[in-house]
Amino acid sequence: MDQSDKAQLLSQIKTPLRLTYAGLWAERLARAFWPLWSVAIAAVSTLAFGVQDLLALELAWFGLVITGLGLIWALVHGVRQFRRPLHAEALVRLDSRMPGQPIAALLDAQAIGANDAASRAVWQAHRARMLARLPAARAVQPDLRLASRDPFALRYVALTALLMALLFGSIWRVTTLSGIAPSPANAAAGPAWEGWAKPPAYTGKPALYLIDQAGDTLTLPAGTTLQVRLYGPPGALILSETVSGRTEATAASDPVQDFSLSQSGEIAISGAGGRKWQVIVTPDLAPSISPEATIGREADGRFKQKFSAADDYGVTKGQATITLDLAAVPRRFGLATEPEAIAPVTLDLPLPIKGSRTEVKTTLIDDLSKSVLANLPVTIAYAASDAAGQTGTAAPVHVILPGRRFFDPLADAIIEMRRDLLWSRANAPRAAQILKAISHRAEADTPDVAALTRLRAAIKRFETADLTPALRDDLAEELWQVSLMIEDGQLNSAKERFQRAQDRVAEAIRKGASPEEMQALMDEMRKALDDYMAEEAKKNPRDPKDETAPQQSGPSITQDQIQQMMDKIQQLMKDGKTAEAAEAMRQLQDLLNNMKVQQGDGQGQGQGPAGRAMKGLGDTLRDQQGLSDDAFRDMQNGQDGTQDGGKSLSERQQDLRKRLEAMKDGTDLPGQNSEKGQAGRQKLDDAGRAMQDAEQALRDGDLSGALDQQAEAMDKMRQGLRDFGEALAQEQGQQSNSAEGQRTAEADPNGAIDPLGRENSARIGSDKNLLQGQDVYRRAQELLDEIRKRSGEQSRSEGERGYLKRLLDLF
Repeated sequence: MDQSDKAQLLSQIKTPLRLTYAGLWAERLARAFWPLWSVAIAAVSTLAFGVQDLLALELAWFGLVITGLGLIWALVHGVRQFRRPLHAEALVRLDSRMPGQPIAALLDAQAIGANDAASRAVWQAHRARMLARLPAARAVQPDLRLASRDPFALRYVALTALLMALLFGSIWRVTTLSGIAPSPANAAAGPAWEGWAKPPAYTGKPALYLIDQAGDTLTLPAGTTLQVRLYGPPGALILSETVSGRTEATAASDPVQDFSLSQSGEIAISGAGGRKWQVIVTPDLAPSISPEATIGREADGRFKQKFSAADDYGVTKGQATITLDLAAVPRRFGLATEPEAIAPVTLDLPLPIKGSRTEVKTTLIDDLSKSVLANLPVTIAYAASDAAGQTGTAAPVHVILPGRRFFDPLADAIIEMRRDLLWSRANAPRAAQILKAISHRAEADTPDVAALTRLRAAIKRFETADLTPALRDDLAEELWQVSLMIEDGQLNSAKERFQRAQDRVAEAIRKGASPEEMQALMDEMRKALDDYMAEEAKKNPRDPKDETAPQQSGPSITQDQIQQMMDKIQQLMKDGKTAEAAEAMRQLQDLLNNMKVQQGDGQGQGQGPAGRAMKGLGDTLRDQQGLSDDAFRDMQNGQDGTQDGGKSLSERQQDLRKRLEAMKDGTDLPGQNSEKGQAGRQKLDDAGRAMQDAEQALRDGDLSGALDQQAEAMDKMRQGLRDFGEALAQEQGQQSNSAEGQRTAEADPNGAIDPLGRENSARIGSDKNLLQGQDVYRRAQELLDEIRKRSGEQSRSEGERGYLKRLLDLF
């Protein structure tokens, strides 16, 4: 093939050939010089992070020299390894990727059979086929894989460092490298000096090269390090300063001067080319911290206390130290003994993981229920520290440290003996005697045989061994577990569970339980009531159309009325009206003990669309509480917020928010046109917004902020439930007034039933003999006098006296 034919052939594959040739260059440059650009990128990343500003001058110089030597080695290595690619190599690579290698075939000449016509025909046909394949030529991609040459992926480490430097550092910090090298002009001219001002790293301020500072005033943070280097004959340059307060003997002409700023003053370099500055030192203020005076109690015993902290450069650490307030402890029973040494409890305060810490507002949440300090007077001292090591404290807060409370009498007694044991081992004999007494024949009140067996085994350990601190702690843990078994033990009978729930609520009212504790106990009581009613309905099924079924006699109370009374008790406790709540609970227990409980008629909370909607809202509230518990557990354990089921906390929060919005936008909730119903819907709007904020906080990893928003959402849902309950009660009252009157008239046209459903033996219009004439008025007056007398007798029950007063109101 002559040169013209060859040129024509290559023109057809010009573009893919050029790209393949460029790929060969890229491939060989990468293989030869990857160490060079890796070292260069790592050096730039280090400078962008400002490492040179944090190191002493000598270390900075050492690093600079090492980096320079590394770059020289990498350059020499690359030059030795690099081999310039040839066009022929690109042509061979391109041809090798094509079927049949058509380029080589077209560039070849027929070696044998050139004089044979048939042989020439075959050769020409072959060339024609190869020529037809040339348009399909495509550039060959270069092989830039370097894994075999860089087994430790150092090039990726350098690239990652550069990316992090661009995100969190500043590429302009590379320019501060000029401050390390002396000025050639000044060095050649004779005596010279250099100086650097390096603020503390936590301030985030850059280092200053003093020669480049145009003004005569420097404003620098306290703690800034000044480095001055004097060059030339001794005594040619003199440094004087009044900013460090140094007391050690240092020659003013010493060529190396390093000191820190502690006060405002003057820095002067006397001599050829000298400078003088007035230095203004900005102080690093100590952090401040302020907790709220009140402390909250969760249903499970966790305490929560809000606090705020601030610092000019950011709070780095915070602690809360909880110490027994012995002077405020009621010294009676087991606490009358002189306590053993009770070490303070120190808790680390939660601080934001990302973002600014100059102003922090969050909540300390922890559970110290097992500590001897739980439910006793304590002082909580808050302290915050900054990067400079300064500490700010707040005035101690005097509170009763919240802890889990036990409302089962036996469990509560065991917990009290456990506290006495932790208070002092001298209480062990007394605690053992009391535990023996309360566990004697306790099977009647506590059916948990396993718990009683463990309790009695623990009592024996009191008497059979010396009570060392280790054994005391072991016994305290065992008593704690036994108390939990008794408090949370499952009862087989729904009636027993309902009775236990009533007793716990009454005990909680007596102890002044927190709203969170009351909410949990009321939820337990409501669930126990639902189970009890379902069990009763299963045992005694009744067809309302069956006229032969025995009619209920005696006073009765509906399930809906019980729910309303429980809502009233909960609201009274939230309002701090403990005495009224206790009286309402006592009335409820009297009614439950003396009256037959009936299920609602389909219009109550347990039945009908409105009832189902409110039940669904209650389920959402319980699920929100469970999610909040999981978020708190993750915050305590340092987890990332992903549960075993695969859904993250933020996704679960989103599901709950959507469920709430669906219920709020529906028409089943009561009180569509009433004031209470509209108020309840507004509360659900507020809860939805709080859920949305909690969802965003969970996505950002701010578990502490999410807990605050979740608590807000639960509070709004509880308020909404109360509003809907009142709206439903109003609707039921309006519907039942006319219906009840009609049913009474039909069933008792002669007024044979009194307000409590009992037969009236002397009813008006009956066929029984009534008094006539003046006897009627005399007998009526006697009855009124007797009613007034009985209504004023304090020995009678409140329910009876209330009934008698209502009778008097009728006349």
